[in-house]
Order: sequence, then structure tokens, then C-alpha cells
Amino acid sequence: MPRKSTRLTFAVLATGAGVFSMLQSLIAPALPTVQHALNTSQSTATWVMTAYLLSASVFTPILGRVGDLIGKKRTLVAVLVAVLLGCLLAALAPTIGVLIVARVVQGIGGALFPLSFGIIRDEFAAHRVSPSISNLSAVIAAGGGVGMVAAGPVVSALGYRWLFWLPVGIVAVTALIALRYVPESPSRAEGRVNWLGAVLLSAWLVALLLPLSQAGQWGWGSARVVGLFAAAVVLFALWLLAESRSRSPLIDLRVMRLPAVWTTNAAALLFGAGMYSIWSFLPGFVQTPSSAGYGFGASVTASGLLMLPMLIAMFVSGILSGRLEPVLGAKKLLTTGAALGAVACGFLALWHDEQWQIAFVSGVFGLGIGLAFASMANLIVGSVPAEQTGAATGMNANIRTIGGSIGAAVTSVLVTGHLQPSGLPYASGYTHGFTLLALLCLAAALAALLVPVQRTNRMSRVPRAAADDHEVSRTEQETVTPGVRG
Repeated sequence: MPRKSTRLTFAVLATGAGVFSMLQSLIAPALPTVQHALNTSQSTATWVMTAYLLSASVFTPILGRVGDLIGKKRTLVAVLVAVLLGCLLAALAPTIGVLIVARVVQGIGGALFPLSFGIIRDEFAAHRVSPSISNLSAVIAAGGGVGMVAAGPVVSALGYRWLFWLPVGIVAVTALIALRYVPESPSRAEGRVNWLGAVLLSAWLVALLLPLSQAGQWGWGSARVVGLFAAAVVLFALWLLAESRSRSPLIDLRVMRLPAVWTTNAAALLFGAGMYSIWSFLPGFVQTPSSAGYGFGASVTASGLLMLPMLIAMFVSGILSGRLEPVLGAKKLLTTGAALGAVACGFLALWHDEQWQIAFVSGVFGLGIGLAFASMANLIVGSVPAEQTGAATGMNANIRTIGGSIGAAVTSVLVTGHLQPSGLPYASGYTHGFTLLALLCLAAALAALLVPVQRTNRMSRVPRAAADDHEVSRTEQETVTPGVRG
């Protein structure tokens, strides 16, 4: 088995990123089961999701930058070990508190995304970078779908703890193969970790995401929510100041201001709001008893099957985007993906009385997710210097998560703002929510149109053997935006 096989490297990266993506979504359908099994309240059980979100948001950009500095392979293996330990701890957790801690540890795996993109850029031949990123993005998108579809059958057949036992073996083998066969990336950023920037970044992310995820229980006007939002603003300003003055910033703000980067991040924020909200609210809509005037009273397993078209479409369109990107450009694919999301949500707002309509919408939105995920990754990777790949792709993933948190919070207000005497939402709440999501995806498509049209040669990549003999100029290393075409 060749030590530097790109196929094996890709398999390792895809397995790790796919498992982490699956862990994001598979526990949500099982939360009621976890709540009863661990004898806790619903509000406490939701921290299983919140802790994971906060942890991933903090570690994704920070460890992406650490990988740029000390080596992506070394950081990748450490992150895989953390995910392994988090899954093992969750599978054995005797109390809800231990399970929440385990989810924090699992959240470290968010760094697998930027590290994987960086390794692909460093190790793969130039003509394979864009298709490989598209294929990896397809796996990441499909992983979330697998979690939604598989959670019900796994819990019914084996129990909720097997949602964590199953990944243990997969991640263990993946970590061992990564340690032995994934090569260490030759590209290293100069400098050191800016720990002040890391602390401030972590602080403002937590201050922003925590009230967004808990406002439904705490109240939007509560002192905790208002105080945390105010703290987020102050901490964000301090973070910007610290990063702008640092000789070795955690996140290079000059890179974030690149036209192709900030426009892609704007589209990621808006599309993330629509995507994560659909993942959160569509299963609940389907599971609502028909006595409410809508819904189908579906079980967790049946609702997961209705999401199956989304899973298949995400994977297929993600793979196809790698073939289409050299012809159409990532900008057009991102615009198309966001537009498909808008069409799907608009259709859902108008027609949701039959199960086939839900399955159709699921498939259309899945096509959009596959195109958008791959395009955003390609735009960011192709627009930044090689030594900034981890930090830049980590921030893009984070911005998408922030958008998802905002979208889910606002949609929750619309859906649950007025309840029936039975305690279930009115159909109009979902209709208004789906309409909002259509508008957010449409805004994402408009933001994608702002991505600048640049015609440059593809990223040059000098083989390691040649790199030993020749110094590559910084200009060659920073050739940008391979897929940004009109």
C-alpha cells in the first residue's frame, strides 16, 4: 500500500469528515429517548445539541489555524482521537452531564473540515483539487443526511447508545490509517498561535450562539439573552482589534476582506440559515399528528425516510459539481444551489399536504445543498494563500453555522409564536417559517452573484521533490480563485 496514495488519503479524510457530519444530526431525533433514559428535563436535554454546536464553533477555526502552523496531518490525527474519545464517553455516559461533556469533546471534530480541505490542497495534483473538494463536500453534506435517516432505525433496533458505539470503531481505524499513511503537508504558515485572538474568538462565538440556541427557553427579552448579545458585540470588536494588531493573527482579516472570500461567506451565512432550519423543522412538521390540521403523524423512522431523497440528492449533486465546476465555475454552481433551496422552500410554503410533496421538496433542497457545499469550499480554497487554507475554510464553516443558528432561532419564533390549545403550532406558523427560509436562500443566491469574476490559472502545486530544489515564489503559492468564473 503506497504511503502517499491520494486515494487512501481521500478515503481517510472522507470517513472522518463524514462521521463528524453524521454526529451533528443523528442525536436530534433521539433527544426524547435520551431525555427519558437519563431522567432529565427537555431543557437540559437540548444542551446535548447546544454543547456540540458551541464546541465545534470554537474549535473549527482555531484548530484549522493550528494545522496551518504545526502540520495538518498531526492535527488531523489528534482531532480524530478526540472524536473517538468523545464517542466512547457518550456511549458510556451514565448521566446527562457526562453526555454533555462528551458532546463538547466530539465538537473538536469540527476541525476535520478545514484540515481535510487543506490536506487536499497541499497533497493532490492541481487538476484534482477542485473535484476532490467537491467529492469531500458531497460526503460531508450526505453525512448529515445519513444521521437524520439512520437515527430512527438504530435507536429502535439497538438503543440510543449505539448512535455513539457505531462511530467508535470507524473513527479508531480511520485514526490509525491516518497516522500511518496520510503524509504531512509541506505548506506551513509562519508565526505562532495568537492565543489572545483564540480566546476572544471563542468568547464572542459563545456569547452569540448561546442565546440564539436558548432564547426560546430563556425569553428573547430576558437579561441573560440581552446581556450575552451585548457581550458578543463588545467581544467581537475586541477580537477585530486584537487580530488587526497581531503580527501572527489567528484569522488574517486581510484574507477575510478579499472580495471572493467575503461574498462567499455572506452567501454561506444566508444559505446556512435556510439549510439548518430545514433540517431542524421539516422532521417536526412531518411528525406532527394530522389532528393539528397538517402533518402526517410520522414516526422518527418514517420521517427520516421522507428525508432520504435529500440525502441521495446531496451526494449526487456534490459529486457532479466537481465535474461541472471546471466548465461552469463555482460561482454559478453556488448561485444555482442557493436558488434551488429558495425554490424548495417556496414550494413547501405553498404545498405540503401530501407526503410526496415533502419528498419532492427534500430532493430539490438536497440538490441545492450538494452544489452549494462544494462550491463554497472551492471558492474559499481557491481564493486564499495555501498557508491560510485551514483558518479560512474553518471560518466559512463557522459562518454557515452562525447563519444556521440565527435562521433556526427566528424560524422557531415564527413556528411556535402562536400555539393551538393542544400545544402544537398552527399550520400558518410553519407556512411563515418556510416562506422566510425561501427568502433567505434567495438572498444567498443574490449574494453569490456578487462573487467577483476572476480569470486566473489554477493553483500551482509544486511536487515535493521539485520543492526541495526550487524556491516557489509567494505569487505562485497564492494564485487564487480557480473556480470563480462568470
